[in-house]
Amino acid sequence: MRRVTVAGDAPYEVVIGPGAGAELGLVLAGTSKAAVVHAPPLAAAAGAAVESLQTAGVAAEAVVVPDGEAAKTAQVAARLWDEFGRLGLTRSDAVVGVGGGAVTDLAGFAAATWTRGIRVVQVPTSVLGMVDAAVGGKTGINTAAGKNLVGAFHPPAAVLADTDALSGLSDAEFRSGLAEVVKCGFIADGEILRLLTEDPTGRRDTEELIERAVRVKADAVAGDLYDRGRREFLNYGHTLGHAIERVEDFGWRHGEAVAVGLVFAAELAGRAGLLSPADVGRHRSLVAAMGLPTRYAGDWSRLQAVMRVDKKARGASLRFVVLDGRRPGEAATPMILTDPDQAWLDAAWAAVSDEGTSS
Repeated sequence: MRRVTVAGDAPYEVVIGPGAGAELGLVLAGTSKAAVVHAPPLAAAAGAAVESLQTAGVAAEAVVVPDGEAAKTAQVAARLWDEFGRLGLTRSDAVVGVGGGAVTDLAGFAAATWTRGIRVVQVPTSVLGMVDAAVGGKTGINTAAGKNLVGAFHPPAAVLADTDALSGLSDAEFRSGLAEVVKCGFIADGEILRLLTEDPTGRRDTEELIERAVRVKADAVAGDLYDRGRREFLNYGHTLGHAIERVEDFGWRHGEAVAVGLVFAAELAGRAGLLSPADVGRHRSLVAAMGLPTRYAGDWSRLQAVMRVDKKARGASLRFVVLDGRRPGEAATPMILTDPDQAWLDAAWAAVSDEGTSS
């Protein structure tokens, strides 16, 4: 079993490997009650979590929420609070999120806001959940204005990334999660890029890729829980990616949108003189080899309007995470590019836009 400690004021462990979910009873031993939040397709996994907790002496009950991004609304959060009240959850009790990134985001937010904060244990069942949504303590729901604009910073008590759960993922869902993995490679860990270049499917080295991505995130989160410095770099590719998700009413998978965002960010850095044509090309070729989209057909004006209410925006300033590769012999490093020239933005958009297709 692989273990990564996320340091900070409330340190916790991310457990990665087959059978990691079996540690749930140990993590919550001594807890009186727990709500196990899950979407309908994961009823069996949630049932196993409930059984594990009950064996450990915890009065646990499953609570069903909608599947995917449909779960991340104020209405669903309010329903969860009603369920927590019915179950009589107090500050000494816990919430368990079983599922992909949407469910762990929702479960974490509901836990953060119930009685001003109770423990949450995340049991992610997708690559995306394991490397991104469940780790780091960011929780949130969506609004009409954009993705994750309502939320809270609420670190989990533990993350149990049971890789047995990945066997049931579709290839499309698996690839979507890998977008967050390759992002970590671009911003911090070149070994991730090497592994994915050798096997773009990510299937050969799944556990190592997950561990490496989690370590990148853990390193950023440990000293910047509230997203005011290094943690912002984890949003590489996300400014355009989140805008695509919002414009498409979340009809695009998160990783697919981020994949286009990664190529866009590289093109933008290239136009700004920060990345070489070779580095820009590597983004496009690797993302494409992984089976992820590198182009998107959309309304550029609308996308820009949505990007201006992104979480990383500050006042009237549009801010992008980009890579700076200007130091010879050194790996490119992330930085914030504020209010880039409109000509650079338009050129980067032209490089990823495709009016003839929507994928």
